[in-house]
Amino acid sequence: MDKVLVTLLLIIGGVVCCMVVINAIMPAITQSTGAIADASGKIDDRIRCQVQIIEVSDSGSNVYVWVKNIGASRIGGISSSDIFFGPEGNFARIPYDQTGTIKPSWGYTLENGTEWGPTATVKITIYLSSAPSGSYYFKIVLPNGISDQDIYSTSIGVPWKISLSHSFVSHC
Repeated sequence: MDKVLVTLLLIIGGVVCCMVVINAIMPAITQSTGAIADASGKIDDRIRCQVQIIEVSDSGSNVYVWVKNIGASRIGGISSSDIFFGPEGNFARIPYDQTGTIKPSWGYTLENGTEWGPTATVKITIYLSSAPSGSYYFKIVLPNGISDQDIYSTSIGVPWKISLSHSFVSHC
């Protein structure tokens, strides 16, 4: 009878221990699954999202940059992008201001569509207080971290740019 009672108590103790362990581990597993799914979605977004600066030019105190969505997904929140612009070695983040009343600032227009979907182009206008001269650095960083950058120059008589992300020189 003593052996039956001890065996019964050991079985009950084992079941209670298993329940305690399961109750401690299940929330961590559930939370980890959610974090993995969230990270997977962000990685998928970054893989499907890609942009390329296709042209840079200036007119007076404005600089125009055309950026094409060459990825497979729609890009949202364009106004939340970070634009870095300025002379090489002395550039800064330029604030968004669609109206151009703040100088320097930037705004954008969609060139061929109502949203920045695949194959669509955005024309970014950088509003400056004076006409640019010399070499300028331009970088766009989308809200999801995807970026492209160029060096733009007007110092040789005609505008030209060096694409830092694609390693070629093109004359405009």
